[in-house]
Amino acid sequence: MKRTVFQAVVGVVTLFCAVFASEAQTAQNPVIFADVPDLSMIRVGDTYYMSSTTMHLSPGLPLMKSKDLVNWQLVGYAYDTLANVDALNLTNGKSTYGRGSWASSLRYHNGTYYVTTFAQTTGKTHVFTTKNIEKGPWKETSFKPSYHDNTLFFDDDGRVYLIYGAGKLRLVELTADASGVRPGSAEQVLIENASTPSGTGGGLPAEGSQLFKVKGKYYLFNITWPRGGMRTVVIHRADKITGPWEGRIGLQDLGVAQGGLIDTPDGKWYAYLFRDSGGVGRIPYLVPVTWEDGWPVLGVNGKVPETLDLPASKGLIPGIVASDEFTRKKGDSALPLVWQWNHNPDNQLWSVTERKGFLRLKTGRIDTSFVLARNTLTQRTIGPACTGSTLLDVANLKNGDFAGLSLLQKNYGLVGVKRENGQNFIVMLSAGSGKSIDIQRVPLAQKTVYLKAECNFKDRADTAQFFYSLDGKSWQSIGERLKMPYTIPHFMGYRFGLFNYATQQTGGFADFDYFRIEDKISQSSRN
Repeated sequence: MKRTVFQAVVGVVTLFCAVFASEAQTAQNPVIFADVPDLSMIRVGDTYYMSSTTMHLSPGLPLMKSKDLVNWQLVGYAYDTLANVDALNLTNGKSTYGRGSWASSLRYHNGTYYVTTFAQTTGKTHVFTTKNIEKGPWKETSFKPSYHDNTLFFDDDGRVYLIYGAGKLRLVELTADASGVRPGSAEQVLIENASTPSGTGGGLPAEGSQLFKVKGKYYLFNITWPRGGMRTVVIHRADKITGPWEGRIGLQDLGVAQGGLIDTPDGKWYAYLFRDSGGVGRIPYLVPVTWEDGWPVLGVNGKVPETLDLPASKGLIPGIVASDEFTRKKGDSALPLVWQWNHNPDNQLWSVTERKGFLRLKTGRIDTSFVLARNTLTQRTIGPACTGSTLLDVANLKNGDFAGLSLLQKNYGLVGVKRENGQNFIVMLSAGSGKSIDIQRVPLAQKTVYLKAECNFKDRADTAQFFYSLDGKSWQSIGERLKMPYTIPHFMGYRFGLFNYATQQTGGFADFDYFRIEDKISQSSRN
């Protein structure tokens, strides 16, 4: 009897361990718990490449690489700066938050990689090309107008097209090298109202076009958001690119939408999509695809699965975000790819060489607010929880300077050091109410201070707590908990940032010893 019970217990434990081990070796949705929106994906041999949106950030149009569709690493950007204009430079009171470059389309054709984007800020469609997607260099051409949410497509007969628009989708033919509109080509309406399969009651019209050709048929993916409903995948198919097109709902679950198709070398199919996830941003999901009657069928019984028959994620550190000690060896790039500047930087006012092992941010003008200050160096936050920390040397601040660690979005939060009348104060500042307010300040009598921000995105808590330490061991919370809503004016998940700006006089500087990111938070930030 005892033996039977023992065997039963062993059997249960073995089964539990097998299930746990199986889950541990299995990919989970979301595959990237970070702001990687508007993704476009290709496979070249056994390697996958993906492009995404970063709008007002510089460098822009990030490119990522994976061997398994789950574990991604940044390999480059299509451009350093999109254009030299006030809105992108944060000059003369102008900014391009929520604009800049939007959804991209990534393609590989005859040995060349192409990625297109479009920008309200420039009023143009931009096309970037390279022979080596991982090393570049990238060549840029641009032309008017700015074709909204365009998908680039190289057809089998050598003709090249863009499909673009919202609701009413249009087609335009490009030159063979995709460098401009083909002379004599006229824009034509492809689908009068691509939103129709999801209803005609209004809401977000069909946009985010991505076109694919499978076994001679054309498949066009779009996102809609029916009024009173959720974000939805709509798919149209046709035998000719000019139509006629027939459409249906491709997926309507959890608001997971906008993306397209990718196949694996062994013949499996997936849809890559994203989901709005509050303060952390718009996060990528993968959904298995089967084929029935010539249609791609997304999901498992119409649902987005929690697990996938793909290798488990090894985490987003260091492929998508990473710590940086600011130490550089000969031949190292000045900044690793995980970093992006808020708008175009002023490259005369930052350095990782003037003081070895430190990032130095210098002031060169007077600013009135954090969001209009140049040279804030940013990285994504990641879910379900993360911590960013730094050690700041403020010995060379001037009166009116404010330097520290930020969580950047419209309703931002800051912890840093302000110098006023010759005295330094540790300050937590919050724009959570829509206005920038000093919530708490503590006098600082030493020249260095440790700063930390902890973000909780679990179950869309979307809160952050700021801390400081005088010795790096004993931490004190400061100010109030920051609520982190996703706002359309910035159109981006919250980002960690290192900043320094002047409000009274120029010539001061702040030195950051490191930036460290972890995928966990302390108990106090969970409560």
